[in-house]
Amino acid sequence: MAMNVASSSGGGGRRGRRKPVVAEINVTPMVDVMLVLLIIFMVSAPMLTVGVPLDLPQTQAKSLENNDQKPLQMSVDIKGKVFINDAEVAINELVPKLKAITDARGGLEERIYLRADKKADYGTVARVMGLLSGAGFKKLALVTEADQGS
Repeated sequence: MAMNVASSSGGGGRRGRRKPVVAEINVTPMVDVMLVLLIIFMVSAPMLTVGVPLDLPQTQAKSLENNDQKPLQMSVDIKGKVFINDAEVAINELVPKLKAITDARGGLEERIYLRADKKADYGTVARVMGLLSGAGFKKLALVTEADQGS
C-alpha cells in the first residue's frame, strides 16, 4: 500500500515538472459533426415538404408570391382521391370542409392551391374546380412544376 501512495504522488523521477495545460479548443471534431448534420438536413429537407405524392405537369408559368401563412393545398392523386392538405376527403364533403377551414382563415378570399397528378382523370379535376367555383371560392391556383425542357 505504501508503494501505491508513492507512485501516485508525482510519477517517479519527474517530480515537479508537469505538462502545461493546453487552453485551445480542437475544432476538427465539431466541424466533422456539423458537416454530417448539414448533409442529413440537405437530404431530409425535400422529403418534409411533399404531402401527397403526385407527378405534377410541367409549365413555363412564373411562380406566385409567397405568403407568411401556410397555403391551403388541395390534391387529386392518380386514383382520383381528393385531399385537403394531407387529409383525404370524400368529394361530397369537400365544400363544407373547405368552408369551415377558410372561415377560420380568411373567408372565401383565401387562395387555394390545387395540385393534381398529370395522369389523374381530367373529369375529376374539373369536377373539383367546378365545386370550388360554385361554392364561391375566387382564388384557385393550379400547381405545376417548372418546365425542364427549354
